[in-house]
Amino acid sequence: METLTRDEGENACMAGVILRNLTKVFNKVVAVNNVNLEIRDSEFMVLVGPSGCGKTTALRMIAGLEEATSGEIIIGDRVVNDVSPKDRDIAMVFQNYALYPHMNVYDNMSFGLRLKRVPTNLPWPFNTRRAFSEEEIDRRVNEAAEMLGLKHLLQRKPKELSGGQRQRVALGRAIVREPKVFLMDEPLSNLDAKLRVQTRAELIKLHRRLGITTVYVTHDQVEAMTMGDRIAVMNNGVIQQCDTPLNLYNHPANLFVAGFIGSPAMNFVPATIVERNGELLVDAGSFQVTLPPEQAQKARSYVGKRCIWGIRPEDIYDKNLPGLVQPTPGNTITVDVDVVEPLGSDMEMYLKSNDISLIAMVDSASTAKVGGKLEIVFDMAKSHLFDPETEQAIY
Repeated sequence: METLTRDEGENACMAGVILRNLTKVFNKVVAVNNVNLEIRDSEFMVLVGPSGCGKTTALRMIAGLEEATSGEIIIGDRVVNDVSPKDRDIAMVFQNYALYPHMNVYDNMSFGLRLKRVPTNLPWPFNTRRAFSEEEIDRRVNEAAEMLGLKHLLQRKPKELSGGQRQRVALGRAIVREPKVFLMDEPLSNLDAKLRVQTRAELIKLHRRLGITTVYVTHDQVEAMTMGDRIAVMNNGVIQQCDTPLNLYNHPANLFVAGFIGSPAMNFVPATIVERNGELLVDAGSFQVTLPPEQAQKARSYVGKRCIWGIRPEDIYDKNLPGLVQPTPGNTITVDVDVVEPLGSDMEMYLKSNDISLIAMVDSASTAKVGGKLEIVFDMAKSHLFDPETEQAIY
């Protein structure tokens, strides 16, 4: 199966993707706004964001299905703005699979190879010929089918396949082309939850095996976190932050990224930074917590100013349970338990401190009861602070 690995040959050349000042305007609506992004060769890049953020439009411009209003798209070492989609050496996997219902699996996977033609030196109508022989087509289809577990399904029609099998056929059709870049537009969104997790793992293994540059679009931040080498978080046509999954989670650049990455979402509390006895405190009105020295140093210029304090649900602990954080007066408060949702190993709790609402993910060993009081401990070293006007992270 040597043709499906990145060793030698045409596909071994650099095939990164560069978006330079890329903009797309529909009538007066700016769908993609001056996007700059460099996707490295063999990288799995995920574009993630809410519906309407411009991620699919950006992907379609890379594919050539949408014309860029301005900016450049570079695949490998050439600008492809004026190159037709079929000549960009990319393969796309669509959200709805886009399989031909009257063709069996084998014909669906081989159709693109049969269609591809190359020029000859002969006069018309003999000026082109098929790019691949029947032997080559058969070899590619069978290798991809074996890799994806489709060998026993090659004679079936799409209507005879499950959702997961159809998805694998769509992937196989892309693989047989041996492209420089895979483009995937929410390929798992039509699958049920269990199959989505299984197919997600298959995609990760497939990318590791093939090493082909992949641009993957999704609105699901769990997919993005588990699959991407790097993630570009988009909103309103703009890339808010591009980084590794853990850096996005631990060091969000702004309020949007902090709230979008992580499930449940980060808690945001309007507060004021105050100084007392040489320490900086976050004063939220109904409670005060003390900033550790490292965070306090970064927040010193905000003393007396309003800010937004953030803490993730998983960084809140039940004081009555052994935890990673030592309880102190500066990180412990008492709250009312509003709702408790058991999730097996964890419990999702909705808590209230006067008019402030918090969500906490605590160990299921907690004995907290709805309507009762609970002492919770914040991991202040993992808290975040944002400027309310710019929405940029202070630390």
